[in-house]
Amino acid sequence: MAITAKMVKELREKTGAGMMDCKKALQETDGNLDAAVDYLREKGLSKAAKKADRIAAEGSAYIQTEGNTAVLLEVNCETDFVTKNDQFKDLLSELATHLLAQKPETVEEALQQTMEATGETVENHIKAAVAKIGEKLSLRRFTVLTKTDNDTFGEYLHMGGRIGVLTLLEGTTDQETAKDVAMHIAAVNPRYISREDVAEEEVNHEREVLKAQALNEGKPEKIVEKMVEGRLGKFFEEICLLEQSFVKDPDQKVKKFVADKGASVKAFVRYEVGEGMEKREENFADEVMNQIKK
Repeated sequence: MAITAKMVKELREKTGAGMMDCKKALQETDGNLDAAVDYLREKGLSKAAKKADRIAAEGSAYIQTEGNTAVLLEVNCETDFVTKNDQFKDLLSELATHLLAQKPETVEEALQQTMEATGETVENHIKAAVAKIGEKLSLRRFTVLTKTDNDTFGEYLHMGGRIGVLTLLEGTTDQETAKDVAMHIAAVNPRYISREDVAEEEVNHEREVLKAQALNEGKPEKIVEKMVEGRLGKFFEEICLLEQSFVKDPDQKVKKFVADKGASVKAFVRYEVGEGMEKREENFADEVMNQIKK
């Protein structure tokens, strides 16, 4: 049958694929729109597979709440430019909605779950987005937190999602206080809430290192123990949220700031996009040469 411009336009709107790809899909499927959608998706999935070995260390952190549940997630892509794309932003929201509803334990479990809105698995939904956007995309990690009506979440995204922090404060419903703590965490990057959360093995290791440092400095052995305990306090200040000087008011500790609000920090999660991942290093000249060679 004859393939009209209207048919091509409709298929393109449905799939986001290129005009010539849409025309070919309709020709291959004798004008059957549903079959053409499948054709393009199959083609898109194969294109997505070819992108699997690319480095995706850019991306965005994203936070969404629904009642007493909140999720912080990180989705990676290849270039920072894609994070401004509306299709990428839609994907963040769609994944967050699914994670809030299903509360999977792991990324692997989430990828195999069926999305209520689309009827396809999370994995295939991401692959379909890869075909539309043209870059490797991956759900790297997520954390779901739940609270009671007497608690509050604090949300903070820095630089449009380069860093995302989600906090859970008990004993208060003051979202501004929870957000202030989230902003502090984004800036200072603590690893634990309090010194009680630090594993004994880690503390003992640090104690031995500090002891060796003091002895190497030629300090008398009888005062080394006292020195080590003092330096250990500095160690806790570096890694424990409640021990740190509050960024908005360095004259007080985070512990006091929160306590003065009648609250306590129950949990926090901080994601910095791409941390610990290999980053692609290409200068502009190399990029131009790569394009010329294609």
